[in-house]
Amino acid sequence: MIGEWLREAAAVTVLTGAGISTESGIPDFRGPQGVWTKDPKAAAMATIDVYVSDPEVRRRAWRSRHEHPAWGAEPNAGHAALVGLERAGRLRAIVTQNIDGLHQKAGSDPDLVIEVHGTMLDAECLACGLRTPMPEILERVDRGEDDPPCVACGGIQKSATISFGQALRPEVFDAAVRAARECDLFLAIGSSLSVQPAAGLCLEAVERGARLVIINAQETPYDRLADAVIREPIGEVLPTLVSEVC
Repeated sequence: MIGEWLREAAAVTVLTGAGISTESGIPDFRGPQGVWTKDPKAAAMATIDVYVSDPEVRRRAWRSRHEHPAWGAEPNAGHAALVGLERAGRLRAIVTQNIDGLHQKAGSDPDLVIEVHGTMLDAECLACGLRTPMPEILERVDRGEDDPPCVACGGIQKSATISFGQALRPEVFDAAVRAARECDLFLAIGSSLSVQPAAGLCLEAVERGARLVIINAQETPYDRLADAVIREPIGEVLPTLVSEVC
């Protein structure tokens, strides 16, 4: 059934969450073994007001960035399947909540990947906006700077990701909304669909007549709107589905 929908679809928009990267060794946030499930205090590092006001939180955040498993992670079969969907000419866009860059590393066209929550691959100054490749900042951490300031203005730096309390970049989210509205099949993959406004893209697609398919290990708030819900491992089910159109 879903394979048939993929074959019929002229434009498929995909929303990916942390669940697609867990098979690459990157833990999710809210699952049973999630980062915030196991360590609720870790969420403070992703809360902008706390990050800016508490130097110790920033120091912990820099250590966490340095040790993030994404630096050694490789794309998995789920990422590769989406590259296949793109090459089949069916992919409208990948809207990702992930910050790990694995879609691009797998071979997805960067112009088709919309990173609504930013990227951990760059650092950004909160004062002047200077962006710097993250490895350059982590080298400074290696040399003993536990809270490295911006080289241009001395301001506080963080990863170029969207923290709780920060607004999404309007131009980025506008592109995500257009992708949701301009598809005839919307796949929500590995997302808890509990973080707005990204989760609301499901409704944007459904209200304009697109079918909604959710592939996620746990229930989501949008399951009742879905035309199909799949609980199987992403790295197994997604390549099988995509193989029907490639």
